[in-house]
Amino acid sequence: MTEVGLVTVVLFGGMAVLMAIGAPISISIGLPSAVSLVLVMGLEDGAATSAQRMFNGVNSFALLAIPFFILAGGIMNNGGIATRLINLAKVLVGRTPAPLAQTNVLANMLFGAISGSAIAAAAAVGTTMAPMQAREGYDKGFTAATNVASAPSGMLIPPSNLMIIYALASGGTSVGALFLAGYVPGILWGVACMAVVWWYARKHPELRAPTRAGLAELGRVFVQALPSLTLVLVVIGGIVGGFFTPTEGSVVAVVYSLLLALLYRAISLRDLPRILFSAARTSSVVVFLIGVSSIMSFVMSFTRMPQLIAEGLFGWTDSKVVVLLVMMVVLLIIGIPLDATPAVLIFTPIFLPVAVQYGIDPVQFGIMLTFNLCIAIISPPSAPVLFVGAQVAGVRIEPVIRHLMPFFLALVTVLFLVTFVPALSLWLPGLFGLL
Repeated sequence: MTEVGLVTVVLFGGMAVLMAIGAPISISIGLPSAVSLVLVMGLEDGAATSAQRMFNGVNSFALLAIPFFILAGGIMNNGGIATRLINLAKVLVGRTPAPLAQTNVLANMLFGAISGSAIAAAAAVGTTMAPMQAREGYDKGFTAATNVASAPSGMLIPPSNLMIIYALASGGTSVGALFLAGYVPGILWGVACMAVVWWYARKHPELRAPTRAGLAELGRVFVQALPSLTLVLVVIGGIVGGFFTPTEGSVVAVVYSLLLALLYRAISLRDLPRILFSAARTSSVVVFLIGVSSIMSFVMSFTRMPQLIAEGLFGWTDSKVVVLLVMMVVLLIIGIPLDATPAVLIFTPIFLPVAVQYGIDPVQFGIMLTFNLCIAIISPPSAPVLFVGAQVAGVRIEPVIRHLMPFFLALVTVLFLVTFVPALSLWLPGLFGLL
């Protein structure tokens, strides 16, 4: 067996075995990567290089943006922001069919974009919306499915931690360009969910809005939600406009969300230690994952694995369409048992060099990768957002999965558009001169 073949077996076989026996994902990535490096470099050099790559992987100023955005999201989840955004969404959808379900979709887009977390959006918005929909006679399975399907839209609409991780894993893709590139696909995600809700409402004409909100009510709820919405404008506008870096923008988001939560009197200073501890725990997991994934990236680069994969694909087909289809299917299938963060760290160094050789822009590939993984995290059997959505709606998983099927069909259709129409991702970054 060749050196590359041996490394491939040890690296990916070891990862599969460790994940199958329930080892933490960080250990499942880091241990086979370090062993692979020892095999190609020897014990002393391999161990030293592994430690060095881990340190270099987390020794990044840009990486500080992730814990700060996680902290900002934690403050928002406890800061009374979700309720104000739900009230705004409820007024905006007016008398559309199944208005509470449409409100759920729009509220997830708004709150997810601010918190950057699909699970946080599903929990915060679902906890408020599920009882309201139950009182109006909505099917609990459909309620949970709507909440689950629309929650990941906030991972595409910036600011997005997943895009920051991709920027680091890709070797320096512009975070500002990725943020702008996520707007159109993220909005299309929400529109697809709204279309499914509209289709469902046609079969359930009893789901109608009781009244239409007047201009005075719209103005009142908009003023209440405006400070929360302004956060996105300040952070994204500052990054794109060059006023501060993504890391500095994440600090602005923390300060702004904290002042907002204190202004709303939704949290007190006594709540801060709990929020800080939760953010530190989540951040430590993400940062450690990035560190061990740096070993894996170095092993693959050292053995020229991405180049060999590209050469194999070039020998099989020269069609960019076929290559994109292969990547899309692999990401959808393999992304299901993985969380989105390790999936980005694993697949970016494998697929990005191949995509670049086929003329695919790294920004477009990053959005395609993120969109694929957003679908994967709501797909059974291992879907954290699905479990959270079912729990807050008080329903079993089975009826939720049945109602999710039309959403999957709509979202995969949008995925094809995002994958094969580059302008959907690249138009806004190009407009602002970030490509």
